[in-house]
Amino acid sequence: MYRYQHSLVSGEALYIAGPECFYTYGYDALGAMKARAEALGFSVTLPNNDPLDLENPDLQKRADSIFANLEKVMLDTTAIAADLEAYRGAEPDSGTVYELGMAYAKGAKCYGYTRDKRSFAAKNLNARLLNGKVTDEFGNHPFYLQLPFAPTIIGSTKVVEGNFEDCLQTMILDKEEECKFKARRGYYVDYSASRTEKPGEKPLVYLAGTGRYQENAQEIFGKMKEICGKYGMQAFSPVDLAAGVEQVKTDNPYVWAENMFDNFQQHVRNCDVIIADLNNYRGYEVNNDVGFECGMGFQLGKKLYGYMDDTSPMIKKIPHLGADKEFRDHTGSNVENFNYPCNLMFSCSMKIFEGAFEKVIEKIAADLI
Repeated sequence: MYRYQHSLVSGEALYIAGPECFYTYGYDALGAMKARAEALGFSVTLPNNDPLDLENPDLQKRADSIFANLEKVMLDTTAIAADLEAYRGAEPDSGTVYELGMAYAKGAKCYGYTRDKRSFAAKNLNARLLNGKVTDEFGNHPFYLQLPFAPTIIGSTKVVEGNFEDCLQTMILDKEEECKFKARRGYYVDYSASRTEKPGEKPLVYLAGTGRYQENAQEIFGKMKEICGKYGMQAFSPVDLAAGVEQVKTDNPYVWAENMFDNFQQHVRNCDVIIADLNNYRGYEVNNDVGFECGMGFQLGKKLYGYMDDTSPMIKKIPHLGADKEFRDHTGSNVENFNYPCNLMFSCSMKIFEGAFEKVIEKIAADLI
């Protein structure tokens, strides 16, 4: 570390995101990561910076305390470094991706790191060849399987193959390049950060669903949009083009991912309400695209709702070794015990309903009035 580099990042408030808090000795790891980042010149924000209400007999209040602290520290965050290792499935921790969405929405620099940047086709054991096409258990679009992560992560985040230290060094290098860029002539205005759909008489709803890559996605969301219309909502889905976004024809999966991400994030900016499918996806986690959109929507002040087939507490749905073994699961990670149906990021930021989609929409419509 050189003295001039230390001064380069002294203005960066770095949020360290990841599932380490669930790991055995995870808080020791977070402490070491915080110390290393501070040694390089960063100031560091963590979701446990302030005292938390973890002795409250109401388990949900404990989770609410953690989320309230996250909301507070995110206000000061200028950059985020996210652990994108697979977690309880083939995708990263959905709570971490929720935090990425929050950071992106407020304009923070988004970084992630992973030891495995291979494609989903290589990492997902359920990927296979079907009728000459690479597909997975959900019939997802082949471009998705050529990427290491979901389009929202690819589009929003600079992903480093390596560890936390490698991520920090990349951030310092980018800071050097940023300083050089300021001396160049010309500028670029990004118009994608504004709303492109005018509010109407009906609530504008974005259906953050997991069927977006399936062959019959238009049919799936078409039926859902009809139901929303029946209850007085104007609904948009991930497979609809948001106002101002054009579909890019390409054979490059990264170009495709950026185009998809631009469309998804524009829908989030345009809507009044997000209705999210929080069911397990590729394991025991919420779909990463959905998780990102929820975090982004929360940070932008959108009204959030979720729905699940089963809203019983996580502690009852994820196999674990019991209280005497700290509720450790098959990966050695703690299962959240907050009497909530899914990761606290989602549970603390929205009402979550159980049941058939139309019944859920009926409840949401009544709540919106």
